[in-house]
Formats: sequence, structure tokens, C-alpha cells
Amino acid sequence: MKRIFLTLIMISAAWSSLACTNFIVTKGASTDGSVMVSYAADSHQLYGCLYKYTPVRNGSDEVAVYEWDTGKYLGKIPQADVTYSTIGNMNEHSLIIAETTFGGREELETPNGIMDYGSLIYITLQRAKTAREAIETIAALTNEYGYASSGESFSIADRDEAWIMELVSKGPFGKGIVWVARRIPDGYVSGHANQSRITSFPLDDPENTLYSDDVISFARERGYFNGRDDEFSFCDAYAPADFGTIRGCDARVWSFFRTVADGMDEYTDYALGHNPSHRFPLWVMPREKVSPKTVFDAMRDHYEGTPLDMTVDIGAGGHRCPYRWRPMNFEVDGTTYLNERATATQQTGFWFVAQARPDQPDYMGILWFGVDDAATSCLTPIYCSTTAVPECLKEDNGSILDYSDTSAFWIFNRVAHLAYLYYDRVAPVIRRNVDEWENGKLSEVAEIDAEAVKMPSKRRTKLLTRYSVETAQRLFSKWQSLDKYLFVKFIDGNIKTEDENGFVENGAGKRIPDRIEQPGYSERWKRAVAADNGEILKVLE
Repeated sequence: MKRIFLTLIMISAAWSSLACTNFIVTKGASTDGSVMVSYAADSHQLYGCLYKYTPVRNGSDEVAVYEWDTGKYLGKIPQADVTYSTIGNMNEHSLIIAETTFGGREELETPNGIMDYGSLIYITLQRAKTAREAIETIAALTNEYGYASSGESFSIADRDEAWIMELVSKGPFGKGIVWVARRIPDGYVSGHANQSRITSFPLDDPENTLYSDDVISFARERGYFNGRDDEFSFCDAYAPADFGTIRGCDARVWSFFRTVADGMDEYTDYALGHNPSHRFPLWVMPREKVSPKTVFDAMRDHYEGTPLDMTVDIGAGGHRCPYRWRPMNFEVDGTTYLNERATATQQTGFWFVAQARPDQPDYMGILWFGVDDAATSCLTPIYCSTTAVPECLKEDNGSILDYSDTSAFWIFNRVAHLAYLYYDRVAPVIRRNVDEWENGKLSEVAEIDAEAVKMPSKRRTKLLTRYSVETAQRLFSKWQSLDKYLFVKFIDGNIKTEDENGFVENGAGKRIPDRIEQPGYSERWKRAVAADNGEILKVLE
């Protein structure tokens, strides 16, 4: 129990910084032939906004590096001769890079360089066109300037390939990183969520597996591995899984696999953290091709329909709320318990599903972008070649400490907080609005695609930028209206009834509601309250 408790404490500390989820779909596994990568940037301190980089020469041959998590200045590196524009975690060539932090062995977490994982992502997006180039760039930057973060899993994808690259610092024992990258076979899906997932790998297949020369020898030197080279497992050497990392991290990937592929119930014991040796595969073949909307919705998962379902135990309260506030664990009478951590979580800063599309030019990749909790927010399409950022998503429009009436992050948080209060009532209304919007935009994008490819480059860029910006602003306005509607409909625990004309009035002409509903609490909650304090609350005849 002490081992589990200490593990949960460490996981809790890591998640207070940044804990994320990535799902990956290869082009052969998707309904529209696109390569898809999802990402939720889950941090209690991260402000949800859309980053934009435009290549510009300002007279400097150097780039300042600031740690993404903290804003701390780390140093400078030389500027590249050529850089590419980026929007969020995607560049103008449809290169996508996302990440999840796994930490790894504590003694390797000592920073020994100036390239933190966040800067590594965005600088690499500025310098690489393809996934393979990105892997080379990440390795080169960290080997030259050192690495300033703990262990990371990167999702790296272009219009043809999708890779998982896992790396960890050498800490005080050397400069740079040890790493391995595996190409996900076409027709398969994969994912990672704050736990290293690459175990053993082929040593002589450079088409599908790349790795640092010292990835095995360094592990031997440090005493992490002493078997044959072909038995080497990156995960087991540098980030061994335990109850905390399985239950809080790998379980999210298992739930996604279970959604799209058959046979995953076999690994329920692993997802529960009860059988660590029964690890599920790094990638699986889906039962049918996966649509973008399926990936959107997979990011909204709370383990519904599994033994980990967060809506059914008493922790869900009287309104079946699938959220547990931090810390990640609690103790009762000397026994430690966990607060479940699903894919959709309250502390998301921003999230996306990026599409690199082989049937479209590379400048027509799409970043479906959203802010705050994926389960109560909505994605809007941003073309990767857009030259402007919507006002509601700008970095300088508010902050995590400054409310802004024009910020998407704050309006989505307002709606989410009402949902958390009356989840079983409010969340279905939000979801109807989400589905209506996202399904509509998926159809609309096809029309924009057809129009854009016929245009000369300048007109096309203007069209894609205008569409991306104006659509995001329309979503912001829609959620402002939804916020007001939900507040009026559900205030004070009541539910105002509606008909085709809106809220039902009592007929007196004074805008007074009629037929207010008060459905009360869930049956499980009522029974728990009765068991806890029934003698005091019992109504006497």
C-alpha cells in the first residue's frame, strides 16, 4: 500500500503541472483517409488559447527559449535559415506534433539543457516538413543544446505516416536524450496518456523503427537493463509501469481502444491496475474505419460503460457528475483510494483533433481546436495555412488569472461549471449543441475544400483564414447564447419547461414560468443520504 500511495503522490504532482492524452489514427484506419492525432493539454495552470508563429526576420539570428510550462527563460539557440508557419500544434505542411508527459526515473529528471519539451514541439514544427524530419530535428536539438524536461511521449504525424517517439533525459549522467520512435502500421490506431508505451522493438528495421545509438547501452550503464539487446524494453527500462501509471494513464488509452476495437475487455484487469503483466498492445486494428467525429467524442470519455465508469458510484454525487476534484487520492482509516482520472477532465487548457489529409494539398490540413474540458466544449475547424488567430482564441485575450468577456476559454469554462453542478440535466443539452455544431462543420468543411482548391494561392489563403476566424467567432457567440440559456433554464435547481415557442409561461402576461420541474437527485444518492442520516431526516407520520 505504501508503494501505491507514493506512486499516486508522484502522479498527482506531475498532473498538477501537465497531464495529457493523445489518440492516433493512421490514414488506412480513418473513414476519410486522413491521419489524425488528438491532444488534450491538461493543466491546472494552462490558459487555453491558439498559438501562432509566422516566419519573420527581425534582425536576430537567435531564438530565445522559454519553458512552456512556467515561462522561465532557458537560453538561446541559433535561428534556422528557413522556418515554416504554425498554428497550434500543426504547421503549414500538415505536420502534427503532440505529447504526453510520463516523467520516468526520478534520477533522470534533473534538467541538463535548454530545450524543454514544449519549446521542442513548437521549434520543431517551425523547422520540419515531415514526421521523419521532425524526429531527426528533435534528436538534433536535444543532443546539441540539451534537454530540460522529464520523459515524454510524442505523437508525430504527417499526411502519410504517424509515429510515437519516446524520449527521456540523461539527467546528470550525460547530455541530451535517449529515445526510440516507432511508426504505427497503416490501418491501425494507437495512443498514449502519460505513461511510456513502447516496450521491445526491432533493432534492424529503420523503415519503421528509429532509435538513439545509446538507448540500450545507457540503460545498461545505469543498471536499468541487463538482458540481451533484442529483449530490451524502453518502457520497462526508463519508465516502469505501476498501479498509479496504469490506472491513471494507460486506462485512458485502453478505453479508447475499447471504443474502436474488439477484444479489449480482455485487458480490463490491466486497466484496473490489478494485473500489470497483462499489458495491451501498442496499437490495434479498429473493427471499422474511424471517423473524425468518433475521435472527437473519444476525447470526451469518462469510462462510461466500463467498470471504471465515473457516473455510477457515489462519488458522482446526486447528479451523476463524472468528475473528481483534486488531489488525485485520499485516505480513509489508513487505506488510500484514488480519484479516477478519465480522458475528459476539468483542467484542460486546450484540446484538438488534427487532420493531415493525403487527398488534399499539405496547406489544407485542419486543426479542429477547442478550449477547456472536452466533454463540455466544442471543436472548430482551423486550416493549417491560416494567417490569423480568432480574437476569442488569442494568447493576449485574458489569462488564467484575468477574466475576459471576449475569450473562448472563459465562456466555455462558465458553461462547464454549470454542467458540473447539475450534470445529468445540463450535460445532455450541451452535448446536443456540440453534436449539431461539429456535424455541421464536418459537412461544411467539404464545401470549403472544394472551393479553395480552385483558387490561386493568395485568394485561397484569404478564404481559408476568413473561414477559420469567422467560424471560431460564430462558435464563441453560440456559446455565449448557450451560457445565458442554460443559466435561465436551470437556475436554483429548477427546470423550466419549454415548447415550440420557448419557455412556457403561466398565461398572466408577466413572464412568469409555468410547469417548473424539480426532478431531485439520483436514486443512489438518495439511498446514501438515507443511510448516512436517515434517523434525522425521516418524515414521521
